[in-house]
Amino acid sequence: MGLFSIREIKNLLQKYQSEPEKRLGQHFLINSGVARQVVEAAKIRENDVILEIGPGIGNLTRELAQRAKKVIAVEKDTKMIRILKETLNGIKNIEVINQDIRKLKFQIPDKYKIVGNLPFYLTAPVIRQFLEPPEKSLLPVPELMALIVQKEVAQRICSKPPHMSLLAISVQFYAEPKIISYISKNSFWPSPKVDSAIIKLKTQSENRKVNIEQFFRIVKTGFSHPRKQLINNLSTGFCTSREAISQWLTVNNIKPAQRAETLTLENWLNLTKSFKIKENEI
Repeated sequence: MGLFSIREIKNLLQKYQSEPEKRLGQHFLINSGVARQVVEAAKIRENDVILEIGPGIGNLTRELAQRAKKVIAVEKDTKMIRILKETLNGIKNIEVINQDIRKLKFQIPDKYKIVGNLPFYLTAPVIRQFLEPPEKSLLPVPELMALIVQKEVAQRICSKPPHMSLLAISVQFYAEPKIISYISKNSFWPSPKVDSAIIKLKTQSENRKVNIEQFFRIVKTGFSHPRKQLINNLSTGFCTSREAISQWLTVNNIKPAQRAETLTLENWLNLTKSFKIKENEI
């Protein structure tokens, strides 16, 4: 089917009296090789339901529809909705929904995958929205997410010690992230200021067996002042003695003087499982 060229995109926008919205981070994919990589990353089977976030003019949507059983394309921009009615006309297995992805008001199948070209401001909120437990988000967890995000964000999500971050821990708790490839900014029109990356998040349920609320409380406390030692952050955050924190860390083979960025996901899980700190005992 092929992607629309820059000239075709400009003609479509002019026809519907529209233009790329900077506030929505609209950069349309024009590289067919990248489109194929995204589709391959999603491991789409013929019975799969795909939730696409921000289809824009439908370039990637059409590629997805050739492989999947159904594509649910969620687009916030009403002008793009009018364009999609033309570009997706006659493709029976696509449902277009005019909503903000952060305020979903429709039923999602229990088994589905997510594909999307996410602007910077949406990346963290959307990942959090769909990876959090159903009892919190009221949404079923997707099997997999194949996303185009800013290169730096992808690298942060996939980081390892000694360069961990709260974002990396939060994502890796729920899913196994992998950078599929890096993408030149010239693969989009209009061209963004920075390069991007295709990232795959394969969800898993094993870590959900721990006390999730306690886990994130410990992690956020540990990262409260990233440049400070763990013993300082944790003793202050839990209002307890340095001796108690030191013992808790040492039992888990963690040096009290370490910083949060040097801990692995396994370290944080072990700290959660062994948490017996009595608070307000300084």
